[in-house]
Amino acid sequence: MSVLDFVFYTFAVVVVLQVITYLVVLGKFAYSKPKNKRLQNLPVSVIVCAKNEAQNLKTFLPSIISQDYPEFEIVLINDASSDDTLEVMEDFKNLHSNIKIVDVKNNEAFWGNKKYALTLGIKASSHEYLLFTDADCKPASKHWIQEMTSHFNDKKSIVLGYGAYTKIKKSFLNKLIRFETLATAINYFSFAKSGNPYMGVGRNLAYTKKEFFKANGFIKHIKVRSGDDDLFVNQVATKQNTAICFTPDSFTESAPKTKWTAWIRQKRRHISTAKHYKFNHKLALGLLYICQVLFWILAISLSITTFMWPFVVGLIVLRFAVQYSVYGASAKKLNEKDLLALLPLLEIFLISVQLVIFIKNLTSKPNHWK
Repeated sequence: MSVLDFVFYTFAVVVVLQVITYLVVLGKFAYSKPKNKRLQNLPVSVIVCAKNEAQNLKTFLPSIISQDYPEFEIVLINDASSDDTLEVMEDFKNLHSNIKIVDVKNNEAFWGNKKYALTLGIKASSHEYLLFTDADCKPASKHWIQEMTSHFNDKKSIVLGYGAYTKIKKSFLNKLIRFETLATAINYFSFAKSGNPYMGVGRNLAYTKKEFFKANGFIKHIKVRSGDDDLFVNQVATKQNTAICFTPDSFTESAPKTKWTAWIRQKRRHISTAKHYKFNHKLALGLLYICQVLFWILAISLSITTFMWPFVVGLIVLRFAVQYSVYGASAKKLNEKDLLALLPLLEIFLISVQLVIFIKNLTSKPNHWK
């Protein structure tokens, strides 16, 4: 067997594995339909942890305050801010009786640790059902609380939502950020649908206080400064206790990074956190990424050599046809259809950036929180 024969057969195996993954795993979300919601009007504590977010609170907090929901409180956590965050919170509290403020001072043992601040906020909350978002997030509708909490029941104590990013015209970075967000959501929604949930995003996540205290909060990964959302979900989520919510009214929308350096810094934190996932999740996600990398390397190599080109072209077309079917259906659900035109370019650019970040994280530690 020649080298090119080996490369071709490896390429064929990679394509087959990707097609199976897209159809069997990622298709679980792509081709699913939202379940009928169960209106319960459960008392809810919306928790927002903010560090130096004075302006964002002024901009986005009104959209939480104006939620069309009968009984909810807003727990605002000031995580040792050095700007006017606390003053802004107090101004809102003076106008709205359902706002509670938790003012967190720097603690030597938990310096700069968001999990410590969140723990204090959760303990101060009045209700069993907790809904989390960030200070720079805006609910997509006045029914955000209703949509997310409608999935709680006697068995479901964790609800995974979608946190989108605002669209910015004529910005490749914005499209890349949103594509990465879309791809991540497809993965964690699909894994959850398959009965193997592994993460959620703190921009839009709900769970019960009972679930939090049963796990002793963030204690198992308290020394990992990031991961208050995905590491907690990775630890406690199961097939039985986890639901997903992807109706348009349940989305949140955040202001995306507008500079490459800021986004890279954010991604370095996220990628460094993933190494603390359970082994089976790291293995599955690692194989997904390796198959992506191999597909592009082998496809480009075989295309340059024109070795068995009709079969190579056929495999490439098959792979993209299946990928577009899955990503197209998912992007329609998550209102990200404009990304499909640039899917191949965005994919190859994203996996390249992720590889560079992974290598960089091996040599230096990323910064955490703010």
